[in-house]
Amino acid sequence: MQTEREFVWQQRLCVTYSTLANRMSGNPGQTERPVDNFGNSNILLKASFNPALNLRAPTPFPRKLRFVRKFFIAGNWKMNLLRDSSVALVHQLMDQLHDSQDVDVAVCPPSVYLHDVGAAIRGSRLQLGAQNVYHAPDGAFTGEVSCTMLKDLGCSYVILGHSERRAIFGETDRDVNVKLLAVLNAGLTPIVCVGETLAQREAGQTQSVVRDQTTHSLAGLTAEQMATTVIAYEPVWAIGTGKTATPSQAEEVHADIRQLLGTLFGHAVAQKVVIQYGGSVKADNANELLSQPNIDGALVGGASLKAESFLPIVQAAMKIKK
Repeated sequence: MQTEREFVWQQRLCVTYSTLANRMSGNPGQTERPVDNFGNSNILLKASFNPALNLRAPTPFPRKLRFVRKFFIAGNWKMNLLRDSSVALVHQLMDQLHDSQDVDVAVCPPSVYLHDVGAAIRGSRLQLGAQNVYHAPDGAFTGEVSCTMLKDLGCSYVILGHSERRAIFGETDRDVNVKLLAVLNAGLTPIVCVGETLAQREAGQTQSVVRDQTTHSLAGLTAEQMATTVIAYEPVWAIGTGKTATPSQAEEVHADIRQLLGTLFGHAVAQKVVIQYGGSVKADNANELLSQPNIDGALVGGASLKAESFLPIVQAAMKIKK
Protein backbone atom coordinates (compact mmCIF):
# COMPACT_ATOMS: atom_id res chain seq x y z
CA MET A 1 0.00 0.00 0.00
CA GLN A 2 1.12 3.49 -0.71
CA THR A 3 0.95 5.14 2.67
CA GLU A 4 2.39 8.56 1.91
CA ARG A 5 0.20 11.21 3.52
CA GLU A 6 1.74 14.47 2.41
CA PHE A 7 1.22 17.89 3.91
CA VAL A 8 -0.32 20.08 1.25
CA TRP A 9 1.89 22.97 2.34
CA GLN A 10 5.02 20.90 1.75
CA GLN A 11 4.30 19.81 -1.79
CA ARG A 12 1.75 22.00 -3.57
CA LEU A 13 2.98 25.60 -3.46
CA CYS A 14 2.23 27.46 -6.61
CA VAL A 15 3.75 30.80 -5.69
CA THR A 16 7.00 31.50 -7.53
CA TYR A 17 10.12 32.92 -5.98
CA SER A 18 9.96 35.93 -8.27
CA THR A 19 6.39 36.73 -7.21
CA LEU A 20 7.36 36.41 -3.58
CA ALA A 21 10.39 38.64 -4.11
CA ASN A 22 8.19 41.33 -5.61
CA ARG A 23 5.68 41.10 -2.80
CA MET A 24 8.27 41.06 -0.05
CA SER A 25 10.94 43.37 -1.39
CA GLY A 26 12.67 45.35 1.28
CA ASN A 27 11.06 43.55 4.20
CA PRO A 28 12.55 40.13 4.99
CA GLY A 29 10.11 39.52 7.83
CA GLN A 30 6.97 40.16 5.81
CA THR A 31 4.51 37.28 5.53
CA GLU A 32 2.16 36.21 2.77
CA ARG A 33 -0.66 33.70 2.63
CA PRO A 34 -0.60 32.22 -0.89
CA VAL A 35 -2.92 29.60 -2.25
CA ASP A 36 -1.84 26.11 -3.25
CA ASN A 37 -2.83 24.08 -6.31
CA PHE A 38 -6.07 23.08 -4.58
CA GLY A 39 -7.15 26.69 -4.10
CA ASN A 40 -6.50 26.58 -0.36
CA SER A 41 -5.17 29.57 1.56
CA ASN A 42 -4.22 27.82 4.78
CA ILE A 43 -0.49 28.19 4.17
CA LEU A 44 1.68 30.75 5.93
CA LEU A 45 5.05 31.53 4.37
CA LYS A 46 7.88 33.36 6.03
CA ALA A 47 10.49 34.90 3.76
CA SER A 48 14.15 34.30 4.51
CA PHE A 49 16.91 36.08 2.58
CA ASN A 50 19.21 33.83 0.55
CA PRO A 51 22.38 35.82 -0.25
CA ALA A 52 23.67 33.17 -2.67
CA LEU A 53 20.62 33.52 -4.92
CA ASN A 54 19.89 37.15 -4.07
CA LEU A 55 16.19 36.48 -3.68
CA ARG A 56 13.91 35.75 -0.81
CA ALA A 57 13.22 32.02 -0.61
CA PRO A 58 10.01 30.88 1.12
CA THR A 59 10.33 28.89 4.33
CA PRO A 60 7.03 27.04 4.77
CA PHE A 61 5.61 26.32 8.16
CA PRO A 62 2.06 25.20 8.91
CA ARG A 63 -0.63 27.62 9.89
CA LYS A 64 -2.92 24.63 10.04
CA LEU A 65 -1.69 21.13 9.20
CA ARG A 66 -3.74 19.42 6.54
CA PHE A 67 -3.24 15.75 5.80
CA VAL A 68 -4.31 14.00 2.63
CA ARG A 69 -5.35 10.38 3.21
CA LYS A 70 -5.76 8.21 0.15
CA PHE A 71 -8.93 6.15 -0.09
CA PHE A 72 -8.40 2.42 0.33
CA ILE A 73 -11.05 -0.08 -0.81
CA ALA A 74 -10.41 -3.76 -0.07
CA GLY A 75 -12.53 -6.75 -0.99
CA ASN A 76 -12.66 -9.55 1.59
CA TRP A 77 -13.84 -12.58 -0.34
CA LYS A 78 -13.97 -14.76 2.79
CA MET A 79 -14.54 -18.46 1.90
CA ASN A 80 -16.09 -17.84 -1.49
CA LEU A 81 -15.39 -18.40 -5.20
CA LEU A 82 -13.26 -21.03 -6.90
CA ARG A 83 -10.02 -20.64 -8.85
CA ASP A 84 -11.50 -19.90 -12.26
CA SER A 85 -14.15 -17.52 -10.92
CA SER A 86 -11.54 -15.75 -8.79
CA VAL A 87 -9.28 -15.11 -11.76
CA ALA A 88 -12.21 -14.09 -13.94
CA LEU A 89 -13.34 -11.57 -11.31
CA VAL A 90 -9.99 -9.79 -11.07
CA HIS A 91 -9.76 -9.61 -14.87
CA GLN A 92 -13.14 -7.85 -14.87
CA LEU A 93 -11.91 -5.45 -12.20
CA MET A 94 -8.65 -4.71 -13.99
CA ASP A 95 -10.51 -3.86 -17.17
CA GLN A 96 -12.28 -1.01 -15.35
CA LEU A 97 -9.66 0.29 -12.91
CA HIS A 98 -7.15 1.99 -15.20
CA ASP A 99 -7.96 5.43 -13.76
CA SER A 100 -7.94 4.51 -10.06
CA GLN A 101 -4.63 6.17 -9.13
CA ASP A 102 -6.35 8.23 -6.44
CA VAL A 103 -7.71 5.11 -4.73
CA ASP A 104 -5.83 2.06 -3.47
CA VAL A 105 -7.70 -1.16 -4.28
CA ALA A 106 -6.98 -4.65 -2.97
CA VAL A 107 -8.59 -8.07 -3.15
CA CYS A 108 -8.25 -10.68 -0.42
CA PRO A 109 -9.08 -14.13 -1.81
CA PRO A 110 -8.96 -17.43 0.09
CA SER A 111 -5.36 -18.43 0.76
CA VAL A 112 -5.48 -21.37 -1.66
CA TYR A 113 -6.05 -18.93 -4.54
CA LEU A 114 -3.52 -16.26 -3.58
CA HIS A 115 -1.01 -17.55 -6.12
CA ASP A 116 -3.44 -17.62 -9.05
CA VAL A 117 -5.01 -14.25 -8.25
CA GLY A 118 -1.59 -12.73 -7.60
CA ALA A 119 -0.31 -13.92 -10.95
CA ALA A 120 -3.39 -12.54 -12.70
CA ILE A 121 -3.13 -9.03 -11.21
CA ARG A 122 0.66 -8.65 -11.40
CA GLY A 123 1.53 -5.27 -12.87
CA SER A 124 -1.99 -3.88 -12.47
CA ARG A 125 -3.53 -1.32 -10.10
CA LEU A 126 -4.98 -4.15 -7.97
CA GLN A 127 -3.07 -5.25 -4.91
CA LEU A 128 -3.18 -8.60 -3.11
CA GLY A 129 -4.16 -9.24 0.48
CA ALA A 130 -4.60 -12.26 2.74
CA GLN A 131 -7.44 -12.90 5.17
CA ASN A 132 -5.33 -14.21 8.04
CA VAL A 133 -1.78 -15.19 9.03
CA TYR A 134 0.12 -16.96 11.80
CA HIS A 135 2.73 -15.04 13.76
CA ALA A 136 5.59 -17.58 13.66
CA PRO A 137 7.97 -17.44 10.67
CA ASP A 138 7.98 -21.26 10.25
CA GLY A 139 7.67 -24.47 12.23
CA ALA A 140 5.29 -27.27 13.19
CA PHE A 141 2.03 -25.31 12.90
CA THR A 142 -0.25 -27.52 10.82
CA GLY A 143 -2.64 -25.62 8.61
CA GLU A 144 -1.11 -22.19 9.20
CA VAL A 145 0.47 -19.69 6.82
CA SER A 146 3.36 -17.35 7.71
CA CYS A 147 4.09 -13.76 6.76
CA THR A 148 7.09 -14.82 4.68
CA MET A 149 4.86 -17.20 2.71
CA LEU A 150 2.39 -14.40 2.03
CA LYS A 151 5.17 -12.08 0.87
CA ASP A 152 6.49 -14.85 -1.36
CA LEU A 153 3.06 -14.96 -3.02
CA GLY A 154 3.07 -11.20 -3.61
CA CYS A 155 0.75 -10.10 -0.80
CA SER A 156 0.83 -6.50 0.38
CA TYR A 157 -1.93 -6.64 3.02
CA VAL A 158 -3.19 -8.94 5.76
CA ILE A 159 -6.59 -8.72 7.48
CA LEU A 160 -6.30 -9.25 11.23
CA GLY A 161 -8.91 -9.69 13.94
CA HIS A 162 -11.98 -9.84 11.72
CA SER A 163 -15.10 -10.35 13.82
CA GLU A 164 -15.60 -13.80 12.31
CA ARG A 165 -12.10 -14.79 13.45
CA ARG A 166 -12.87 -13.43 16.91
CA ALA A 167 -16.34 -14.98 17.24
CA ILE A 168 -15.88 -18.36 15.50
CA PHE A 169 -12.22 -19.11 16.16
CA GLY A 170 -11.87 -17.38 19.51
CA GLU A 171 -9.18 -14.90 18.54
CA THR A 172 -8.45 -12.33 21.24
CA ASP A 173 -6.95 -8.86 21.18
CA ARG A 174 -3.73 -10.47 22.37
CA ASP A 175 -3.75 -12.88 19.39
CA VAL A 176 -4.34 -9.96 17.04
CA ASN A 177 -1.51 -7.99 18.63
CA VAL A 178 1.03 -10.81 18.25
CA LYS A 179 0.07 -11.25 14.60
CA LEU A 180 0.14 -7.50 14.02
CA LEU A 181 3.72 -7.18 15.25
CA ALA A 182 4.79 -10.08 13.03
CA VAL A 183 3.04 -8.57 9.99
CA LEU A 184 4.68 -5.19 10.49
CA ASN A 185 8.11 -6.74 11.03
CA ALA A 186 7.66 -8.62 7.76
CA GLY A 187 6.99 -5.40 5.85
CA LEU A 188 3.32 -6.15 5.15
CA THR A 189 0.46 -3.73 5.77
CA PRO A 190 -2.05 -4.92 8.38
CA ILE A 191 -5.78 -4.20 8.31
CA VAL A 192 -6.82 -4.42 11.98
CA CYS A 193 -10.55 -4.97 12.48
CA VAL A 194 -12.50 -3.71 15.48
CA GLY A 195 -16.22 -3.45 16.17
CA GLU A 196 -19.07 -4.01 18.59
CA THR A 197 -21.92 -6.51 18.63
CA LEU A 198 -25.57 -5.48 18.54
CA ALA A 199 -25.97 -6.26 22.25
CA GLN A 200 -22.98 -4.06 23.07
CA ARG A 201 -24.33 -1.19 20.98
CA GLU A 202 -27.78 -1.42 22.55
CA ALA A 203 -26.14 -1.42 25.98
CA GLY A 204 -24.32 1.81 25.14
CA GLN A 205 -20.92 0.11 25.13
CA THR A 206 -19.80 0.89 21.58
CA GLN A 207 -17.14 3.40 22.55
CA SER A 208 -15.64 1.36 25.38
CA VAL A 209 -15.60 -1.89 23.36
CA VAL A 210 -14.03 -0.33 20.26
CA ARG A 211 -11.51 1.63 22.33
CA ASP A 212 -10.50 -1.48 24.30
CA GLN A 213 -10.09 -3.58 21.14
CA THR A 214 -8.09 -0.84 19.44
CA THR A 215 -5.83 -0.14 22.42
CA HIS A 216 -5.03 -3.78 23.17
CA SER A 217 -4.66 -4.84 19.53
CA LEU A 218 -2.17 -2.03 18.89
CA ALA A 219 -0.12 -2.50 22.07
CA GLY A 220 3.63 -2.09 21.62
CA LEU A 221 3.53 -0.32 18.25
CA THR A 222 5.80 2.60 17.56
CA ALA A 223 4.41 5.78 16.03
CA GLU A 224 6.11 4.87 12.75
CA GLN A 225 4.47 1.44 12.73
CA MET A 226 1.07 2.91 13.54
CA ALA A 227 1.33 5.29 10.60
CA THR A 228 1.48 2.29 8.23
CA THR A 229 -1.34 0.35 9.91
CA VAL A 230 -4.90 0.37 8.55
CA ILE A 231 -7.86 0.21 10.95
CA ALA A 232 -11.21 -1.21 9.83
CA TYR A 233 -14.26 -0.41 11.93
CA GLU A 234 -16.83 -3.13 11.35
CA PRO A 235 -19.92 -3.09 13.54
CA VAL A 236 -20.53 -6.81 13.97
CA TRP A 237 -24.29 -6.37 13.77
CA ALA A 238 -23.94 -4.95 10.24
CA ILE A 239 -21.69 -7.62 8.74
CA GLY A 240 -23.57 -9.77 6.25
CA THR A 241 -26.93 -8.77 7.71
CA GLY A 242 -27.92 -6.14 5.19
CA LYS A 243 -27.99 -3.62 8.04
CA THR A 244 -25.60 -0.71 7.83
CA ALA A 245 -24.56 1.87 10.37
CA THR A 246 -25.84 5.27 9.34
CA PRO A 247 -23.16 7.61 8.04
CA SER A 248 -23.39 9.63 11.26
CA GLN A 249 -23.08 6.49 13.42
CA ALA A 250 -20.05 5.30 11.46
CA GLU A 251 -18.42 8.75 11.46
CA GLU A 252 -18.89 9.07 15.22
CA VAL A 253 -16.94 5.86 15.85
CA HIS A 254 -14.28 6.67 13.25
CA ALA A 255 -13.72 10.10 14.77
CA ASP A 256 -13.42 8.55 18.23
CA ILE A 257 -10.89 5.98 16.98
CA ARG A 258 -8.82 8.78 15.46
CA GLN A 259 -9.01 10.73 18.71
CA LEU A 260 -7.83 7.65 20.59
CA LEU A 261 -4.94 7.19 18.15
CA GLY A 262 -4.00 10.80 18.77
CA THR A 263 -3.81 10.13 22.48
CA LEU A 264 -1.76 6.95 21.99
CA PHE A 265 0.54 7.97 19.15
CA GLY A 266 0.23 11.72 18.66
CA HIS A 267 -2.02 13.92 16.55
CA ALA A 268 0.19 13.86 13.46
CA VAL A 269 0.22 10.06 13.32
CA ALA A 270 -3.52 9.83 13.98
CA GLN A 271 -4.22 12.10 11.03
CA LYS A 272 -2.22 9.83 8.73
CA VAL A 273 -3.95 6.55 9.63
CA VAL A 274 -6.45 5.17 7.12
CA ILE A 275 -9.64 4.02 8.85
CA GLN A 276 -11.95 1.90 6.69
CA TYR A 277 -15.61 1.19 7.31
CA GLY A 278 -16.96 -2.33 6.87
CA GLY A 279 -20.45 -3.70 7.33
CA SER A 280 -22.74 -4.21 4.33
CA VAL A 281 -21.08 -1.54 2.20
CA LYS A 282 -22.85 -1.40 -1.15
CA ALA A 283 -23.04 0.78 -4.22
CA ASP A 284 -26.10 2.62 -2.93
CA ASN A 285 -24.56 3.66 0.40
CA ALA A 286 -20.87 3.98 -0.50
CA ASN A 287 -20.95 7.64 -1.50
CA GLU A 288 -22.62 8.84 1.68
CA LEU A 289 -20.38 6.72 3.91
CA LEU A 290 -17.13 7.63 2.16
CA SER A 291 -18.01 11.33 2.21
CA GLN A 292 -17.65 11.40 6.00
CA PRO A 293 -14.49 13.22 7.15
CA ASN A 294 -12.94 10.29 9.03
CA ILE A 295 -13.99 7.41 6.78
CA ASP A 296 -11.07 6.70 4.46
CA GLY A 297 -12.25 3.62 2.62
CA ALA A 298 -14.15 0.38 2.93
CA LEU A 299 -13.53 -3.26 3.74
CA VAL A 300 -16.14 -4.85 1.53
CA GLY A 301 -17.55 -8.33 2.02
CA GLY A 302 -20.38 -9.73 -0.11
CA ALA A 303 -20.38 -6.85 -2.58
CA SER A 304 -16.74 -7.60 -3.48
CA LEU A 305 -17.64 -10.98 -5.01
CA LYS A 306 -19.01 -9.49 -8.22
CA ALA A 307 -17.48 -6.79 -10.39
CA GLU A 308 -20.84 -5.08 -10.92
CA SER A 309 -21.29 -4.55 -7.17
CA PHE A 310 -17.65 -3.87 -6.20
CA LEU A 311 -16.67 -1.44 -8.96
CA PRO A 312 -19.32 1.19 -8.07
CA ILE A 313 -17.87 1.37 -4.55
CA VAL A 314 -14.40 2.07 -5.95
CA GLN A 315 -15.84 4.55 -8.43
CA ALA A 316 -17.68 6.36 -5.64
CA ALA A 317 -14.37 6.82 -3.82
CA MET A 318 -12.73 8.11 -7.00
CA LYS A 319 -15.31 10.90 -7.30
CA ILE A 320 -15.05 12.18 -3.72
CA LYS A 321 -12.72 15.05 -2.93
CA LYS A 322 -12.12 15.81 0.73
